[in-house]
Amino acid sequence: MHPKIATAGADLLSVNPRERAIKAPLVTLSLVRMLGLTTALASVVIVPVKAASADTPASTTAVERKFTVNIPAQKLSSALVALSNATGTQLAYTTQLSDGLRSSAISGTMSVNAALAQILSGTGLTYQFNGNTVVLTKASANIKLGPVRVGGTLSRESATGPGVGYVAHYTTAGTKTDTPITEIPNSIYIITKQQMVDQQPQNVMQALRYTPGVYADALGTAQNGAADNQNNNGGGFLQRGFSSMQFIDGLQTNSQSAGETAFLDRIEVVNGPASVMYGQTSPGGIIGMSLKKPTETPLHEASVGFGNWGRYEATIDVSDKITKSGNVRYRLAAIGDTQGTQTKYVDYHRVGVLPSITWDIDKKTSLTLLGSYLYTPGNGTYRTGYPSHGTLLPGEYGRIARSTFLGEPDWNKTGDRTAMFEYLFTHKFNKYVSFEQTFRWEKSRKINETLSLDDQIDASNIERIPLQQNLSSKTIGMDARFVGKFNTGPVSHHWVVGSDFRKYDASFGYQFDYTGDESIINIYNPVYGGYTPCFGYTSNCKDFGGTSTFSRFQEGVYFQDQIKYKNLSILLGGRNDWVSNTNYIQSINGLNPTNGITVKNSQRPYSNQSAFTWRAGLIYNFKFGLAPYFSYSTSFVPQTGFDSHGNTFSPLTGKQYEIGLKYQIPKTDVLLTAAAYHISENHYLVTDPNNTNYSADAGKVTSEGFEVSAHANIIKNLQAVASYSYIDARYTRTNVTSSVYNPNGFLDQSGADISEKGKYVQNVPRNMFSIFLDYTPPLNILKGIGINGGIRYVGFTYSDAVNSYKAPDYLLFDIGAHYDFGATVSALKGLRAQLAISNLTNKYYITSCNTSSCYLGEGRRVYGNISYSW
Repeated sequence: MHPKIATAGADLLSVNPRERAIKAPLVTLSLVRMLGLTTALASVVIVPVKAASADTPASTTAVERKFTVNIPAQKLSSALVALSNATGTQLAYTTQLSDGLRSSAISGTMSVNAALAQILSGTGLTYQFNGNTVVLTKASANIKLGPVRVGGTLSRESATGPGVGYVAHYTTAGTKTDTPITEIPNSIYIITKQQMVDQQPQNVMQALRYTPGVYADALGTAQNGAADNQNNNGGGFLQRGFSSMQFIDGLQTNSQSAGETAFLDRIEVVNGPASVMYGQTSPGGIIGMSLKKPTETPLHEASVGFGNWGRYEATIDVSDKITKSGNVRYRLAAIGDTQGTQTKYVDYHRVGVLPSITWDIDKKTSLTLLGSYLYTPGNGTYRTGYPSHGTLLPGEYGRIARSTFLGEPDWNKTGDRTAMFEYLFTHKFNKYVSFEQTFRWEKSRKINETLSLDDQIDASNIERIPLQQNLSSKTIGMDARFVGKFNTGPVSHHWVVGSDFRKYDASFGYQFDYTGDESIINIYNPVYGGYTPCFGYTSNCKDFGGTSTFSRFQEGVYFQDQIKYKNLSILLGGRNDWVSNTNYIQSINGLNPTNGITVKNSQRPYSNQSAFTWRAGLIYNFKFGLAPYFSYSTSFVPQTGFDSHGNTFSPLTGKQYEIGLKYQIPKTDVLLTAAAYHISENHYLVTDPNNTNYSADAGKVTSEGFEVSAHANIIKNLQAVASYSYIDARYTRTNVTSSVYNPNGFLDQSGADISEKGKYVQNVPRNMFSIFLDYTPPLNILKGIGINGGIRYVGFTYSDAVNSYKAPDYLLFDIGAHYDFGATVSALKGLRAQLAISNLTNKYYITSCNTSSCYLGEGRRVYGNISYSW
């Protein structure tokens, strides 16, 4: 969709899809009157500048100043934006003037006058200087624009904003600099705001379903080969076979509610190691999220939603200026949601608010303050899962229904709350150096009272273990960096030098109640009410549990240089991290058959770890849009486990080789990418087979594969995303052996032990494919109506470390529609209806299994909303 510039009844639009994200300034009604243009000339593009024209130069110095430019032949509007970026020149022209026109190529060192004359050669257009603006007109028209008053600064697409349609061309993910994706030598994928609007994901996992290299439905899995065995923010997604970490505005988050989609402008996926810029990260990559912040143009939107399972939702998102000049702006996003789920007695309830304010202190200094609060008394997840006999394998009475709840309605509490404060500060000292800083404080708490599944007694009955958990955490993080540019002859440098720290404190308590026979339930005909919780560590209660208190401080220093010589871009970076686990106290309370209770308290020694990570890559941009690249990068994750002798483990260390292609198809807004990679990770941990209370270093995991993707605004009313991923993740070096699991034997898991070496990592699909399209037909009879749909395929996954059984593959279909009321009735401008249906056929499928349970995928979900923008 085109962003809009407010005028007297006419939209100011950019023609090229690359420019649709240009933030349009407000043009007052007096401007339109002063221009005296017809309605056909009311659409204006203004590109910032400082230069002169052929007719009335501002100054001799400005006219004669020379610039080195290299702009290939392309759409005229794109060439003008490139010239503006290269020279700092401000251009004003009506979009009708550039429609269908192509520019001539320019290359060399020349003045703005010479560059404009060459670009416009053969287009039938000329230019003249009007005040401080270069105005384009038809050579024969002699149309003269009056003074242009612009309320705001027009710039190209924001590197942290919502993107344009399904495509984003610029990003800060992976480099912390505003860089075109086609100049970064590694895999980065952007989920734009429009894609989220069309697909209606309720959380980040659902938003990631169409992203290459990401398995977003691995709920409830525990990956032995995954790099991150810490809190993964309630998510079950994997990147290139490794569990992932989430970052908000560049800082790692441990929030249990991270990534409320109603609060996000975009989601950025960096596949591959990213430790150089972000510290502790898995070799699979990171998930970056950008919170909504005040916009330069007013924004007002509200919506009400509905859906199956009793869903009702309301959201609001408003942004406007506070001061008359607009140097102080605010934004407020809020959500209220209540609904059931496909499983009885499992509900989702949430209220949240995200206020923010931006103060442009002066032309060089800006400060943004954000705060958020999310209260989720029911998080809608059913982590208990179901037995494999009755889901993965045919049961005596068929499959267990998705609606089946195997817990107790009176012992069923899953919820969390999170509070956060953040500020982002920037100051530009001069054209060479600027300073950027991000700070966040967040506090999160999660509670869980459920019954987890234990042994399956027979074909119909299974034993449950009552469980209660309480996790609270507090995180303080800051990232401060100097960013700058300089040239060494024909070579340009875009450098970053920075430091960040993160202080994380967590307290985790848990208790199991081994009640016995009263906790057994029939999986096909559950009867509730037979269980009464008994917790207290007394001889009357058969409970076992403990508490852990953990504190970590991490600090890192990093540097990066993006070197560019003509069409060649080279990326070099390095980082050193120091990690201190300053406090690790564990208290274990357990059963004793003699006196009924025993208590064990232990205080673990603190540990210090450090690691150096680095990366290097290069990418070459051919003039016809192709950009091949190669990169090498490393990662690390500090580990908190201890072996049976009380010794700490080495950090998880990973490295990746990646080779790929990026192709921006000329004359289109279509970005195609392909990447092949090889990742290895050392020192992953498993439970010590000789002492199950401790961990053991299992060895090395290798993941290799390739990804292809497309993000495309094919034409004005047709957008698409598509991807294919192949992942081969294996245990390549290990001394660990595991039993062959026999899911038919109910309690029998005593098969012969075999080595895990060479086996596939469990719950990692080798093949994934997806495609999603949205189309609004231009026909008058269907004016305002749009349709969309998608296909998702996930290959089979092995369910244990020795690959003795597997969960089958599945194919899902999603469809949707939307209607713009204003397209047919002008009085209803801004009113829009939306419908999104996932898993259209209501397919029964399994996302993953382990040796104790399987997890069912979501059935048919129907979401709709009505939104109004004003």
